Amino acid sequence: MIDQNSFMVFSGSSTRYLTEQICSSLGCKPGNLVVTNFSDGEFAVSYEQSIRGRDVFLVQSTFPPSDNLMELLLMIDAAKRASAKSINAVIPYFGWARQDRKDKPRVSIGAKLVADLLGAAGIDRLITMDLHADQIQGFFDVPVDHLYASGVILPYLQSLKLDNLVIASPDVGGIKRANTFAKYLGCPLVMCNKTRAKANVVDTMQIIGDVKGKNVVLVDDIVDTAGTITKAAAVMIEAGAKSVRACASHCVMSGPASERVQNSMLEEIVMTNSIPYTKNCTKLKQLSVADMFAETIRRVLENKSISDQYII
Repeated sequence: MIDQNSFMVFSGSSTRYLTEQICSSLGCKPGNLVVTNFSDGEFAVSYEQSIRGRDVFLVQSTFPPSDNLMELLLMIDAAKRASAKSINAVIPYFGWARQDRKDKPRVSIGAKLVADLLGAAGIDRLITMDLHADQIQGFFDVPVDHLYASGVILPYLQSLKLDNLVIASPDVGGIKRANTFAKYLGCPLVMCNKTRAKANVVDTMQIIGDVKGKNVVLVDDIVDTAGTITKAAAVMIEAGAKSVRACASHCVMSGPASERVQNSMLEEIVMTNSIPYTKNCTKLKQLSVADMFAETIRRVLENKSISDQYII
């Protein structure tokens, strides 16, 4: 049993819903943190109770706007100045993760910059889930506990009991993730080969593999504008697929995404609640990752391995 007086969990403004679920699983209450907003858009954070000598866990996904990242940095700095024993950043969705390398001349590597900012602010550990690129873990000089949404998504897919199941990757970049799902479920794998006219705009797409008469599940890590995933679903149906579903780790769903999914050939799209979803789309289902993060926090406090809670 963990000592309830040895640690505290605090939430940033954007992730209170998830923090409350995590604390419920841990049997504690969220710590009292106040964010003061000024009329010019500046804000400040303050802990309204002592955290001296405590292991603190700061829960905040860094999806847009950038205020979420800045708020987390201020939370880290305030905890350091308040003499916390350890500062653990819990970032269910790590923003800027798609900027993990220079894919063309004269561009930034945003993921490395954010890692440097978190390190400079003073974190002792990062707990996150399904980074867009695994090598981002190496951008940090502190321990990184990298969780996988497959822990909640795979049991859901198995509960559907779909026959003639096929796992599909919507692009070449996600083939490793899709292949892992296919191996675990013991089913075939197909892939979509796409070309982009520009960022967030898919130009052409072809299927590599057979989907005729199959129940297809598209596997991805992030659904942003939903252009790729909905086009892939349409291509699969045109190729004779019986049904098409999609699952993804992070529900970014920006711009026209909700409308696209609602009007698409997808039966449903399943994601985790690493990012809150407030729009209306009857085809979208969110699965909670609160218990998974709570169990990881528990094991960190007890100095236990977290690897055996991974399904794959």
